[in-house]
Amino acid sequence: MSSSSAPSGSSMPSLPRLTRAHAPLTHAVEIVNELGEREQVQIPAERPLTIYVDKRELVTLMTLGAQPELLVLGYLRNQRLVESVYDIESITVDWEVHAAAVRTRHGIARIEERTASKVVTTGCGQGSVFGGLMDEVDRIQLPDARLTQGQLYGIVNAIRLKETTYKSSGSVHGCALFQGEELLTFVEDVGRHNAIDTIAGWMWMNPETPASGSPAEGSASVPMSGADKVFYTTGRLTSEMVIKSAQMGVPIVVSRSGMTQMGHAVAQQLGLCAIGRATNRRFVCYSGAQRLVLQPELAQAPVVPPAQTAGLR
Repeated sequence: MSSSSAPSGSSMPSLPRLTRAHAPLTHAVEIVNELGEREQVQIPAERPLTIYVDKRELVTLMTLGAQPELLVLGYLRNQRLVESVYDIESITVDWEVHAAAVRTRHGIARIEERTASKVVTTGCGQGSVFGGLMDEVDRIQLPDARLTQGQLYGIVNAIRLKETTYKSSGSVHGCALFQGEELLTFVEDVGRHNAIDTIAGWMWMNPETPASGSPAEGSASVPMSGADKVFYTTGRLTSEMVIKSAQMGVPIVVSRSGMTQMGHAVAQQLGLCAIGRATNRRFVCYSGAQRLVLQPELAQAPVVPPAQTAGLR
């Protein structure tokens, strides 16, 4: 897989200019409950966003619209249409016309050919990916990484405590990026593919500072590495979710849900650690168990001393 690095040269381009378009995430509706009572509840907003690349219509996404510019950037990244964040000059989102205008620096080579073939995915809202789904799998080399069982429990607990749109209105998926137990970013959308694409865009817009401190004059920051990161999703681990995580260089994925057969096959091929059914202190590791440092004693319910149980008899 081609690495996403900044072009070389004495004058380095800057990160893309992004608008900060905002739209309500929920919408109030009147419902009738099982007792015949009328009340108002909040439901997730859903709106179309048509992406135009250099004035050429590319695709329309159905989205919550929380961070649309990062969604568009991550979509282009995960569709393998751009190699680097520095290929993009600007992304402008206008909710009045439900459009995102992407301006590239040098165009996208063979864009007609590369977007001619579509695969309809299992994602919410019937997402699609361009080209062969498995085209780049053989070229992806995931870095060595480990996650302890204690860190896994920390991740699950951090998500449990997070204030979310799901808690107030339901009907959305959430995805997050962790470094150990530290929550770096959390995204919700009507489809989990939108959420992971938004995280991919966030990673590109938050490059890492070199070990020496600030980047040298005329050089760009290093793109954020996924090597020490963990991707979390509330949705199931399908093949395309596994592939997108691997494209981001993230070798460990955690899901509150389960995993599909093709997702399992791809994860095994990549050596990716896929953990599912992760709630409270329960989980199953579907693949890449060598990356998980087990601490089974943490899964045991604490033993109540006899002195504390005597009065309960």
